[in-house]
Amino acid sequence: MNERELHSKAALVVIDVQKGFDEKEFWGPRDNPDAEENIAALIEAWQATGRPVVFVRHDSLKPGSPLRPGQPGNDLKDFVEERRGKGEGPELFVTKTVNSAFYGTPDLREWFEAEGIHQFVVTGIQTNMCAETTARMGGNLGYEVLFALDATHTFDLTGPYGWRLTAGELARATAVTLHGGGFAEVVTTAELVAAAKG
Repeated sequence: MNERELHSKAALVVIDVQKGFDEKEFWGPRDNPDAEENIAALIEAWQATGRPVVFVRHDSLKPGSPLRPGQPGNDLKDFVEERRGKGEGPELFVTKTVNSAFYGTPDLREWFEAEGIHQFVVTGIQTNMCAETTARMGGNLGYEVLFALDATHTFDLTGPYGWRLTAGELARATAVTLHGGGFAEVVTTAELVAAAKG
């Protein structure tokens, strides 16, 4: 991290850490097997220091998606669910049907304003989808956004013209776009945990 400090009210936004993302036959190959361990470390550091935590769940509207409401895959992974409500700081639970957590219920921006939050950290799934979209929108809205790249993961993806990128390539593209484009500062879990405890 740069010399900028981690604010006492910096929020941790934990995006879509849901059981449905474990369905390998649906999503295909993923990257970063350490993502879940790093996500857990961030939640623990935030809760231990009384900082705000936002848990986000994607309620997919797409037929066949493992993330549809009513499906087991819609549930948050156990290691996240069991940590909800355990912190000393404020906590919010947001549900959404699109990529950005700012277009969920309840309204994330309104909650940030009510809590006096101007800085937030993005963690969760998928790196180049909901995590990146939330970070981009946060940057556009004037927030100071920190993107915990090693506390996210994604999957291989095929786009137009048969172009296919691996999950690792997509994660690097997200990091370059966010950091190089000025949307967010890309940081590590270790840096954030140290800053939270410091």
